[in-house]
Amino acid sequence: MNSPELYLIAAVVFVLAGIVKGTVGMGLPAISLGLMTVFVGVEAAIVLILWPAFLTNLWQAVYGGHLKALTKRLWPFLAAASATLMLGTFILTKAPQGVPDLILGALMIAYAVPMLAGLRLHIPLEWERPIGVVLGGVNGIFSGLTGAYTVPGGMYLQALGLDRDELVQAMGLLFLSATVMLALALGGFGLLEFQGAVQSLLLTVPALAGVFIGQRLRGRLSDAGFRRAFLGAILCLGVYLVPLGLWRITG
Repeated sequence: MNSPELYLIAAVVFVLAGIVKGTVGMGLPAISLGLMTVFVGVEAAIVLILWPAFLTNLWQAVYGGHLKALTKRLWPFLAAASATLMLGTFILTKAPQGVPDLILGALMIAYAVPMLAGLRLHIPLEWERPIGVVLGGVNGIFSGLTGAYTVPGGMYLQALGLDRDELVQAMGLLFLSATVMLALALGGFGLLEFQGAVQSLLLTVPALAGVFIGQRLRGRLSDAGFRRAFLGAILCLGVYLVPLGLWRITG
């Protein structure tokens, strides 16, 4: 970014993305990445989300009172999601632009629509770890491909029957580990430069402000209202990513 106008646009984008994240626990990478790609390109946009994503996810991961229990329960899933992320970033350097966004958006829509219609998914306790390892691995690949950490990890965590505060904190743990691995992967593939890292650090201020506002909004939601907001956010992200992917493919 080399103009005051771009910095202003980026600040507004990260405030809005932070509000969504603070309210439903996710959405900052997908929203900020998708919007900033229009102005700076996908690779530069992925770099810009790193510091805001890391610090907001760190806040989300440690805030809530369930850190020890969730880490003990979810570590195989989190480890798998971290282990495969570099593979996804490698594929990003080879795949046609737009294809990952199109696939990710379609999966989000396919999940959110039946869930909003009343379908409930539940994973039995004895299947949590094997299913978690598989879905964590898939989640890592999508994270490296798109810079968005939600699919299918968010769906897996919701199917565990966590209450809303546990779910938000669990997603914070997933997103935090993914952000760290994404930064390592971008550095390894030569996509992370000093100037972009400094710009990313500056954008943590509007992102954290947005998260703070969103957390206040979440406190006013009932459990049913939170579930609708969570699924609605997934649906909106999917509806947003599909045409974005098509635009990148054809553009």
